[in-house]
Amino acid sequence: MAADLVFYFFSVIVVGAALGVIVSRNQVHSVLFLILAFFNTAGLFVLLQAEFLAALLVIVYMGAVAVLFLFVVMMLDVDFEELRRGAMQHLPMGIAVGAVLLVEFIFILNGVHVDGPAQAAGVPVTNTMAIGQLMYTRFLFPFEIASLILLVALIGAVVLTLRKRKGVKRQDISSQIARTREEAVKLVQVASGEGAKP
Repeated sequence: MAADLVFYFFSVIVVGAALGVIVSRNQVHSVLFLILAFFNTAGLFVLLQAEFLAALLVIVYMGAVAVLFLFVVMMLDVDFEELRRGAMQHLPMGIAVGAVLLVEFIFILNGVHVDGPAQAAGVPVTNTMAIGQLMYTRFLFPFEIASLILLVALIGAVVLTLRKRKGVKRQDISSQIARTREEAVKLVQVASGEGAKP
């Protein structure tokens, strides 16, 4: 009964946070709702005794949200002065999301119990070991394809955010390679006793 209540508690917050991501017009609020949805999904993984997936979701996805938000800010040219002036508007939403996360932290820490690892041929099999065995044997090809897709997405994000701005010096490798000795070195004849003039 308690597990069902916790499941419905996390599920309602996940659905509400997902709707908040879509409905919210403010980018900061959308990111806060997304973090809330990820954290509650991690709580559902803990209920399924998949602690590794829960930790992965919190560390990777919630950590990557900040980078994602950084790319969004870079591509949309958000006015930082206006963002600083409106920071107090986002404070209630941030406090609300933080309070929900704090309550869930306390709830999880008080209610989580870890059973012993499963046994396979007398050897304890943890979640990490089972996932690794499946990922690098049965699902090796899809895992490699996913890594290539992520690599292409990373290169695409860098290309999209790489804009030419005035006053920013850039390295031109082809002109550096094509540079000759005459262009790079200047020989000056200095008379004896005069030294180099500034």
